[in-house]
Amino acid sequence: MKVSLVSLAALLGVAAGFSAAPSSNVVNTRSVATTSLTSVQLSSTQVDAAPFAKPPRVVREQLPTVYVYDHCPFCVRVRLAMGVKNIKHLIHFLANDDIASPTALVGKKIAPIFLTHDSCCLLRYPSQPMVTYNLVLSKNQSKQHNQPTQLKQELPEDNFVMGESLDIIAKIDTDPRFGPTNQILPASGRKDIKAWQKSVQTLLRTLQRPRYVATGLLPEFQQIDGRHAFIKNHQLPPYEKPEWKGDGTQENPGMDMDVKLKLYAEAMAADPTPLVEDLNARLVELDDMLYSEHYCSEGGFSLDDVDLWARLRSITIVSGVQWPTKLRSYMDNLSALGDVPLYDEMAL
Repeated sequence: MKVSLVSLAALLGVAAGFSAAPSSNVVNTRSVATTSLTSVQLSSTQVDAAPFAKPPRVVREQLPTVYVYDHCPFCVRVRLAMGVKNIKHLIHFLANDDIASPTALVGKKIAPIFLTHDSCCLLRYPSQPMVTYNLVLSKNQSKQHNQPTQLKQELPEDNFVMGESLDIIAKIDTDPRFGPTNQILPASGRKDIKAWQKSVQTLLRTLQRPRYVATGLLPEFQQIDGRHAFIKNHQLPPYEKPEWKGDGTQENPGMDMDVKLKLYAEAMAADPTPLVEDLNARLVELDDMLYSEHYCSEGGFSLDDVDLWARLRSITIVSGVQWPTKLRSYMDNLSALGDVPLYDEMAL
């Protein structure tokens, strides 16, 4: 049965907790064969680079736990790194409206959060001390180049909890309890990839954000409160965050929730073809920047890959994207290497 994008958007609007506005100029893209797995044959340079050699499996008696949102690229960074390092771990998907759980761990609603099994147990026994790891980030810190922040003190042997994706990765890649150390190369500081990411930010927000909540399949959005929490806090272009969320004052209370729901529904109901065509062209540009199908920068698997792949993963939730050959192989290779699935089968 063929379903028009209009009726699909209406159904998804109900699932996401908003009502999709009708549109009269929407094409039926769902009747076309799925193209999310299609590769565009290009003549970009192919480098015969050896893939990353995955170390032996690390299975600690008490498995570490990572608290994440599935769609969050910072959370995906940690999941990818732990997969590449071959560290068996537990994944706890937080509901998007769950403020209490992360606040109990690190004092505020953030993700990812990494903690040992012992510190999980300590949450049930507040009489026992739990070490919370405090991080210090200076203004001159190289966070822009995806380097870990400076750590205030040495981590204790056990019973710790920490946030900040790059610091978690630095921990697991320097602690021999998590396998061979220094397996992930530092970030190269490439400006071309950073500039590309910035150039597609508005485009990706427009395509990805409505689809996150419209699928009804991501674990953080299983309930309507979680979907509404995301819509409440994440603006759609061309709106900026101060206009969308407000600042808590009477002068700037932010948009009414009904308006936000309507804008999300309209974004899903709109014909995505022009935006997808633009994205396809941008991916061709990125394909030319990619060093090989195994890592984006010369030298081997690095924090460049941890950051880039984590951001590109969300593109697979968009139906109709045509991936250049090398870039598509890169996505598939790192998905398998890091044991982090892509969204192709649920793309809208």
